[in-house]
Amino acid sequence: MSTGHGPTHSIDFDHPPTDPVSLFEQWFAEAQRLPTPNPNAMTLATVDADGAPSARIVLLRGFSIEGARFFTNRHSRKGRALAANTRAALLFHWDLLDRQIRIEGRVSVASDTESDEYFAHRPVDSRVNAWASDQSEPVASRAELERRAAEMTARFENVDVPRPPHWGGYRVSLDRIEFWQGDKYRLHDRIVFTRSEGGLYEVVRLCP
Repeated sequence: MSTGHGPTHSIDFDHPPTDPVSLFEQWFAEAQRLPTPNPNAMTLATVDADGAPSARIVLLRGFSIEGARFFTNRHSRKGRALAANTRAALLFHWDLLDRQIRIEGRVSVASDTESDEYFAHRPVDSRVNAWASDQSEPVASRAELERRAAEMTARFENVDVPRPPHWGGYRVSLDRIEFWQGDKYRLHDRIVFTRSEGGLYEVVRLCP
């Protein structure tokens, strides 16, 4: 679909698909062809036990009707926030495509099997450093970090590095997922999929 002065779309926003997963997969595949690193980077927004919001970038490591998956240290600030408030939001922004995808939903903990499988495919140094770093906690210096890394490297020499018990995956459910296509004159196109209790999605077009 093309308007006189707006962007060229890969979908018809007036007659959108009924399945947000297939649309996400289409847009994500197009983002992966961009000449930029980390098209799977997404902002994760959480709210902690005191009601304070916080946001940071994490990497998408799996997507399905069950939700968007990422992995982290569960003792980190975001891990503590997710333990206190099991709702979160995600944001993808691909500037070269002038697109955003926003996801809001409930957060669940990925299974040990999922977490073990993903951890086993990480580079060895990344696995070692998952043990070395007390993520989000104070540390005296870079030298201290490197000392801890060296200590863990020696500990796991000639050993298959296991997953730390405090490290694993999370999944944000697709309760609400919005697709945003920019327009240089700010007449953006937006559609939002909202899941009902029965699991079906209502699709609504939004004003910019």
